[in-house]
Amino acid sequence: MNKSKRGRRVTLKQVAEHAGVSRATASLVARNSPLIAEKTRKKVQQAMEDLNYVYDRIAANLRTQTSSTIGLIITEISNPYFAEIADGVHQTLDQAGHVVFLGTTFESVAKQDLLLSTMMENRVGGLILSPVSSIDESMFVRLRELGIPLVLIGRKSFGVTCDYVGVDNVYGAKIAVEHLIENGHRSISFLGGPSDSVWEDRKQGYCQALHEAGIDVEEAFIVNTTATREGGFKGVKQVFDQTAPPTAFFCYNDVVAFGVMSGLREMGLTPGKDIAVVGFDNIPGSEESIPKLTTVSVFPKQLGKIAADLLHQRMNGLDSQPQSIILTPELIVRESSNGPCPPRRN
Repeated sequence: MNKSKRGRRVTLKQVAEHAGVSRATASLVARNSPLIAEKTRKKVQQAMEDLNYVYDRIAANLRTQTSSTIGLIITEISNPYFAEIADGVHQTLDQAGHVVFLGTTFESVAKQDLLLSTMMENRVGGLILSPVSSIDESMFVRLRELGIPLVLIGRKSFGVTCDYVGVDNVYGAKIAVEHLIENGHRSISFLGGPSDSVWEDRKQGYCQALHEAGIDVEEAFIVNTTATREGGFKGVKQVFDQTAPPTAFFCYNDVVAFGVMSGLREMGLTPGKDIAVVGFDNIPGSEESIPKLTTVSVFPKQLGKIAADLLHQRMNGLDSQPQSIILTPELIVRESSNGPCPPRRN
């Protein structure tokens, strides 16, 4: 084969001729339409494989003025919370015939802006975004101008008016801290997480629970860290540098709680016996940790499914005021918050 032929893109017309079907039938197979009989679908798919055909989705979008692709942007994939969200999004949108492009920001504003620009350039039909703590509002102006629907998930963005799917973080934190207070703790640290809208809500719930129990909030026990195991590991040691360390930790998320428990063990303390620990999210692994982690369940897979369904409705003409769908979290009591309340150390 000469060089010019080797570099030439195979057309859908050529696929149709190879399979012995019409171009319209080949196009429906390429777009994964349910209208095609399975025998015909397999024949066209085999022709695509024989000819090394690659579907030009962008060109198809230009012809139809629509797009079947969805952009999903999360802050990190290593955290099982976001993996569960992505799973829920994929399950729902796959059934609707959409293709999901996944991007990860790693809490970087520059990375988020680049991903948003790239997805707009590739003419995605809609976006689901778990935003970083700081956002370039001009990006959202561009999205509105291009008519690309947007659903924020898990974290609000001040100044941005669009659909939002999340949980009641204030209530979730409040019931977690109330559980510790009911177990006799009056010296409770709130540890981990970046200073963003989610952290502010969880701090509010933490403070509400203490105030209602007549317990003063000790600012030294409120410590920001990265929302990682390392953040929890370092943060717990920072808190123990206080002259009177707490008897319990309410952690920003489960990943931070895992780090806190590792730090406690390194200091010769047993989580769930010497010190109580409560997490947030109820990610896979929280039930298998040692000890099993008491945490607040926020149903991340369900959040992903709800966000995906709402976006699908927007792409199919739903025209209403932006919706805010808030799920009520649940406290899951396990071993890490068990045991008698130890005396406060002096």
